[in-house]
Amino acid sequence: MKKIVTFGQIMMRLSPPAFARFSQAHSFDITYAGGEANVAIATAQWNVEAVHVTRFPDNDIGKAAIMYLRKYGLDTSEIQLGGDRMGIYFVENGANARASQVIYDRLNDSFCTLDENSFDWERILTGADWFHFTGITPALSSSAAKACLEAVKTAQKLGVKISADVNYRKGLWNWGKTPQEVMPELVSYCNLIVCGNSNADDLFGIKPLPEDKNKWVSTSKQIMERYPSIQLILDTKRDSISASHNQLKGKAWNGEKYYKTITYDIHHIVDRIGSGDAFIAGFLYGYDYFDQSVQHALEFGTAAAALKHTVEGDFNLVTVDEVERLASGDTSGKLSR
Repeated sequence: MKKIVTFGQIMMRLSPPAFARFSQAHSFDITYAGGEANVAIATAQWNVEAVHVTRFPDNDIGKAAIMYLRKYGLDTSEIQLGGDRMGIYFVENGANARASQVIYDRLNDSFCTLDENSFDWERILTGADWFHFTGITPALSSSAAKACLEAVKTAQKLGVKISADVNYRKGLWNWGKTPQEVMPELVSYCNLIVCGNSNADDLFGIKPLPEDKNKWVSTSKQIMERYPSIQLILDTKRDSISASHNQLKGKAWNGEKYYKTITYDIHHIVDRIGSGDAFIAGFLYGYDYFDQSVQHALEFGTAAAALKHTVEGDFNLVTVDEVERLASGDTSGKLSR
C-alpha cells in the first residue's frame, strides 16, 4: 500500500483524566478523532501516504485539529474549512465492572453541513490504492451521503480499491432516508467490507440460512452473491469479561475459504476505542504488504487491534515491528532498549 484516502467526520474528544467519572471531572483531556481518520493515521505510522478528507470550522478549533492531525503524519491538504462548529464526543473510561460510556454532540457540525459538490474526487483519488469510509459518514446528512456516493463511483472508475466498515448506528439516521435506502448502493461499489450478522440483517435484510453451521459465513456468502464486487468480508469477535479484560479474534471470508486468528486475551485495557479501525487499517496494510495473503493480513490486523487497547486515545500509534512481534506470538511486553 502506497496511498490511502479516507472520508469522514472528525470530532473533538473530551475525556476526564485517567479513569475519573464525568461527575468528578474538573478538566478534560482534548484529542481529535473519527473512525475513518483513525484508519488513515494508523497506516501513516507504517509509512503509508494517508490523506483524510473532511470539513472543519474556519476558526482556531478547526486549525488546532489540523495541527493535531499533522503531528501524526496525516496529509491534511484536502480538509476544507467552513461551517459553524466541530462535533464533540465525551468519553468516560471504565474499569473492571464499570463500563466506559460515550456521549455524542456531533450533529449539524461542519462535516454534516458540507457541500457535496465541493470535492474534486478524481484529483483527490488519483494514485490512491484504497478509499475507505464507514457507515457513519452517510448516516450524518444527505450531503455527506451524496459526497460519499460520488467518491466510491469515482474510485471504482479510477481502479482504486474500496473498503468500508458498514457500522450501523441507528440513532444517526435522521435526515430523511433510511440506511436500507442508502447503504446497499454504497456497498455495491466496495471490494472489502467489515460486516457482522446483526449489521447484515439491519442494513441488507440478510440472515444466516438455518441449515448452515457457520452463521457468519452463511451471511457473508449471501452478501457476496448480492454484491459481486465484494471480494473480502471481515469481522472480529469480542468477548468482554470486564471493561478492563476483553478477548478478541479476527475472521475473514474470501468467497472460498474461512479464515480466523488466535484469540488475544487483553488484560488491563487502557482504551479500546478505535480498535475496530485499527483492525481494518492493519488488514488493508497487511493485505498489500503480504502480497494479498488473507491469513497474514488477518493476523496483522487482529494483532494491530489488540495493541490498540494499550494506547490512550483513538489513534493506533504502534509500529510495524510491534504488530509483527505480537502477531508472531510475543506477548511478553518485554522492555525494549
